[in-house]
Amino acid sequence: MKSKTIIYSLIVLSVIIALFAWGYSTRQGSTASVQNVAGVNNSKNMLIANEKFYDFGAISMKNGDVIKEFIVSNPTDGDIKISKIFTSCMCTSAFIVESDNTLKGPFGMIGHGAVPPANQTIKAGEDLVIRAVFNPNAHGPAGVGKIDRFITLTDTAGGTLDLEIKATVTP
Repeated sequence: MKSKTIIYSLIVLSVIIALFAWGYSTRQGSTASVQNVAGVNNSKNMLIANEKFYDFGAISMKNGDVIKEFIVSNPTDGDIKISKIFTSCMCTSAFIVESDNTLKGPFGMIGHGAVPPANQTIKAGEDLVIRAVFNPNAHGPAGVGKIDRFITLTDTAGGTLDLEIKATVTP
């Protein structure tokens, strides 16, 4: 009886080890599997921004929203269509500032309300203004401290551009 238990235990253990070995051997990473991950250098990306990072420094919750405008450029000789704009947190919104200063958006965090399609074309050699709005009150009193947020633009070719804002939130 004891030997049957040992044999069955060894068989079950062997099957588990074989499944782990099989799973590990079939797990293959590729550049295709990480093409659209924020922060990954995507060779398809044709949009550029002279300034992709901005640190607000210390900001107070009592003073409300802070705003930073980024200029995104199309240095190519063809039009680029931005299909999606989204943010990394619900406390951050993004807007497209049109040439007549009207705003298109807001674009927010995927999964937290509706994120409309951007459907914005940047003509060859032209610029587009993206307005980042950070609400330091969005997380309540627990939101005090350092923040690091991203606005991601995705074009129809699959290229991405990340714009980053940082701050230290105080009461």
